[in-house]
Amino acid sequence: MGMKRIITGAFCISALLISQHVVAQGSGSNSLNINSKTAGQPKKPVIKKPKPLSKEFSVGLRVNSDGWGLFVDRGRLRSEDRNPDMFHNVRIIQVELSERRHFKEIKAANTSSSTPGASNPSSFIYGKVNSFYTFKLGYGNRRMIAGKPEQGTVSIHWVYVGGLSLGLLKPYYINVSNGFETKSIKYSDSTSNQFINYNQIVGSSGWSKGLSETKIVPGFFLRTGFHFDFANNKRAKMAIETGATLEYYTSEIQQMAMQKEQSMFFNVYAAFQFGKRK
Repeated sequence: MGMKRIITGAFCISALLISQHVVAQGSGSNSLNINSKTAGQPKKPVIKKPKPLSKEFSVGLRVNSDGWGLFVDRGRLRSEDRNPDMFHNVRIIQVELSERRHFKEIKAANTSSSTPGASNPSSFIYGKVNSFYTFKLGYGNRRMIAGKPEQGTVSIHWVYVGGLSLGLLKPYYINVSNGFETKSIKYSDSTSNQFINYNQIVGSSGWSKGLSETKIVPGFFLRTGFHFDFANNKRAKMAIETGATLEYYTSEIQQMAMQKEQSMFFNVYAAFQFGKRK
């Protein structure tokens, strides 16, 4: 009986090994058949999508109702936008340098023969006390109202920016003559009579005169408007913007003699800017 059990067990083990070998051969042949079918087929090309746009840089010219300015914009696309190439919402950092002019500013030239030096007079602005420049650093957003469904169309945005505004006041010097000598003066309590006496004015002392006496008056500004982007290429920036700006300064600013000083200013503007996106 013992020998019979041994022979039976050996037979069962041999049958199991043979069945496993047959199964392994069958699976190997199937994999070879699959490989042989796919080996001759060309691989599908992998199409790489263009890198989403994320930044914007532009420069521009702003014409205000009371002056003009040059500005630089740096924009960053908000990450939560669903379509970054459309620029639905852009964070803006803006730097601007501008000149503000009083509505009473008028250029003149004194050609009176009784004034020494009047034979070749230089132009001047009668009654101007200070040249008023502003340096602005702002932060804001540009939100799309009507978008560009395709390239070559115009998109409309609402833009709002606010931040720091530094008023730069440079004294305005003029050359005056009393009939004996000519000197350069700026407006003050002691020179006010000469400063506004038109017959004694020879002309302006030049833009650089008084530059070292420039005073800084801190303040802030708010700006809002509509931005029209008409660039044909999504990587190019070309736009026109219209809106209004409100500025407030911590002390009253005098631009003209015999005119009221003020600390709050309001203007409307039109701007043109161009640049690129990447």
